[in-house]
Amino acid sequence: MTPPPTPHLVLGGARSGKSTYAESLVTAFPPPYVYVATAQVLDAEMEARVAAHRARRGAQWRTVESFLELPATLRELDRQGNPILVDCITLWLSNLLADRGDPGAKEAVLDLCRVLESAVSPLVLVSNEVGCGIVPANALARTYRDLAGWANQRLATACRAVTLVAAGLPLPLKPRGG
Repeated sequence: MTPPPTPHLVLGGARSGKSTYAESLVTAFPPPYVYVATAQVLDAEMEARVAAHRARRGAQWRTVESFLELPATLRELDRQGNPILVDCITLWLSNLLADRGDPGAKEAVLDLCRVLESAVSPLVLVSNEVGCGIVPANALARTYRDLAGWANQRLATACRAVTLVAAGLPLPLKPRGG
């Protein structure tokens, strides 16, 4: 596979195949690879998901956890020059929303966009497209949905490439047909 343009944002619904596709983009570059995990393991289900992801990736991947300070983490990793996968933006946003509220989360997203605009290392980000379902019944869920949509729009603008994955099939959004 020819290395893709980066930064590259990979969007999709839950269980759409977006993480597997994003991994294939990163592995088009020479190893070693860096996986930036934003999920906090808080229960047995998440522990099983993390274990499955790690097993699929294999030994050429180093995992770095970044629950809140993603822009700072990426600035540091960018200096090392290895291909980087961030999985996922929407979990990072939920961490930020709980820790800093909506205004603080938005400022962190804008900081992440500045990182993307200056990144020199290959960089792929995964994010859920959460706005395709029903309008959530409670205010916090609506705030989260709105924040995720707002963030995805800003990240898509900052990235050189954007792909939507549905049913395991990648649909290039930016650049068109690329």
